[in-house]
Amino acid sequence: MDDSAKRLLQRLVRRIPTQMLRDTLDKWERLTAKQRAFVDFTQSKWTITQELLAVCEERELNVKHIAELEMIYVIGNPNQGMWHTFQLVDAEDDAHSLELVQFKEQFKTHLSELKRNVAVKIKKHTDEAVWIRIAWGDTFSRPNHLKATYVVHYLQTPFVFVSGLLSKHKPLLLQVLTLSTRHQGIKDANLSGQKLTAIRDLLMRQYQHVFPTKYPSPLAERNRSVSNLHIENEQAEASANRHRMAGEAFGNGMLPALQSAVYKLETKFRDLTNETMTERDKPLRCVVKFSSPNILESLRHCASTGIASTPVTPLLSSIPLKGRNYFVITDNAPSASSQMCQTQD
Repeated sequence: MDDSAKRLLQRLVRRIPTQMLRDTLDKWERLTAKQRAFVDFTQSKWTITQELLAVCEERELNVKHIAELEMIYVIGNPNQGMWHTFQLVDAEDDAHSLELVQFKEQFKTHLSELKRNVAVKIKKHTDEAVWIRIAWGDTFSRPNHLKATYVVHYLQTPFVFVSGLLSKHKPLLLQVLTLSTRHQGIKDANLSGQKLTAIRDLLMRQYQHVFPTKYPSPLAERNRSVSNLHIENEQAEASANRHRMAGEAFGNGMLPALQSAVYKLETKFRDLTNETMTERDKPLRCVVKFSSPNILESLRHCASTGIASTPVTPLLSSIPLKGRNYFVITDNAPSASSQMCQTQD
C-alpha cells in the first residue's frame, strides 16, 4: 500500500463508528473471513487501524480498493456533510431512454476529456440511485482521495445531489453531467442540507402528504357560565383555524428534516423616520437564515400554536411547495412606494 492508501484507510477507521466498522468490512468483501476475524474490534481505534493496515498490506490492496470501502460507508450513511441540489433542464428526445451502462461510459469519457488525473467510481444503489465518487487531481498531481466529491443521480429524473464539490471543479462537473444525461443545461435547485434523504424526499415529493380535512374542537364541560363558554368557543375556533392553516401550508404528516432556510433580501429600505436610507437608490442587501434540526416541523409548530401569524406567508410555505430552501427576495415593482416582494424562481 502506498502512503495515500494508508492515509485514506486511517481516516476511514477514525470516521466510521466502531459498532459499524465490522458490517462495513463485511460488505466490502476485500478481506477473507480469516483476515476479518484477525481484527479485534474491542480494541482502540489506533490498534484496529494497525491491524487493518497489516491485513490490507497482506492482500496487496491499493487506494482504489480503500476508496471502495469509503463509498460503501457513505452510501449506507448518506446523511452527513452538506449536500447541494442541481436540476437538469431541456432534456433531449432520448434522455428518458438513457441506461446505466451508457451513462457510466459517457460520464467517464467526458470527464477524462476535460480533466486529467481524475479517479471515478460509479455504483448503482438498491434504490435505483447512481452514486459517483470523484477524486480530483491536476496535470502535475495524482487524484486526491482524501477530498472526494460525491454525486447522486436518479436516472430519468432531472435531479442531481452533490457533496464535497470545490468551486474550481463545479463548472467541469456540471458540464459533464449535462452531456452524460443528454440535457441542454443544468441549474442550481436552491436546496441544500445535511441529510440527503430529506432533501431528496422534499424535491422528488417522496414524503407522505397528509392534509387534514377537519380539526376537532374540545368538548365544553357542563355547568359553565355563558361568558366562559363564549370565550372557550372563540379560543377553540381560533386554535382550530391555526391548525387548519398550518396543515394547509405544511401538511399533517412527517416532514423532511431540513436544517435551514435562507432568504437573501435585495429590496428598498422603507422607514418614514429614516429618510437618508429610504431615499437611497441602491437596494438594501442582507441575508436572513432560519435554523433548526427540522425547520419545516418548527415552522408548522409556530403557526399552529400562534407563535407565528397565520395564514402562513408564501415565503415560508414555498419551502415544501417549491422544494427549495434558498430564496432571493426583490421588490415587486420599481417604485419606491411599493411594499410587495416576490421570490425569484
